[in-house]
Amino acid sequence: MLPRANEIVTAADKKMKEAVAFLEEDLKTYRVGKANPSLFNNVLVDYYGTPTPVPQVASVTAPDAKTVLIQPWEKSMIAKIEKAIIDANIGMTPQNNGEQIRCNVPPLTEERRKELIKKAKAAGESAKVVVRNARRDAVDLLKKAQKNEGLPEDGEKEGEEEVQKVTDKNVKEIDALIAAKEKDIMTV
Repeated sequence: MLPRANEIVTAADKKMKEAVAFLEEDLKTYRVGKANPSLFNNVLVDYYGTPTPVPQVASVTAPDAKTVLIQPWEKSMIAKIEKAIIDANIGMTPQNNGEQIRCNVPPLTEERRKELIKKAKAAGESAKVVVRNARRDAVDLLKKAQKNEGLPEDGEKEGEEEVQKVTDKNVKEIDALIAAKEKDIMTV
């Protein structure tokens, strides 16, 4: 493949991989009945006037499958972290003993499982839209390069084929992530 076409395909692949990585991180924040410290990545606590994710002000661990333990680095943060967890509405009730906060992970109801699957599928569709947009942009750039930069027609076609292969690979990866999350959510 010609250097210009290769450059366009590489840029499109990078955008697509970013969409897949974002989806992967987003799916980690879903509470699926098992203790997972990454549930608290989106819970913001007021840290001296700045909204800060809980893992940046405390150690967040999962000592067992049903418990998340939060050990604040400053004792003065316990009440603020507790309030942030309640305000975040993640379905957990924090219990503090003056030293640390313990959150028991309640089992998911069938209705909540279906809701989470719907949410995961919607996130997957959003990621696919980003992938398809990256493909469209790459194809447009290849056509412009052929028209304005003297990229040969067969170079453009080869580039389009390569972009399609990269797109298919990333869409398959998204489907696999969603299927794995769906299986994880439905496991009781």
